[in-house]
Amino acid sequence: MLQNFKNKWNIKSNLQLFIILVVFSVTGSAALVVRKFAFQLLGIQPGTSFFIKVPLYILILFPSYHFLLLIIGTMAGQYRFFYAFQKKSLSFFTCKNRKLQ
Repeated sequence: MLQNFKNKWNIKSNLQLFIILVVFSVTGSAALVVRKFAFQLLGIQPGTSFFIKVPLYILILFPSYHFLLLIIGTMAGQYRFFYAFQKKSLSFFTCKNRKLQ
């Protein structure tokens, strides 16, 4: 299974793979801490409506995760990998000129 990741992501060593997986896990935890802080700052309580919390959750978590992924990945010495990963994952949201037939 780890060999599949190494092939898919073009990773040369097990150490690099380990660092990348640690960065993903640390970034996920850090993004949740940012979300918790932002919710406290905005005054969102546990009793707040689900229809208010979910859009705010997405609007806060998505950009903070991607920003933190680049920062933490750079600190771990894997900037090139995470920059390419960001470009690929965010390309889903770009407008592509497609001709309607």
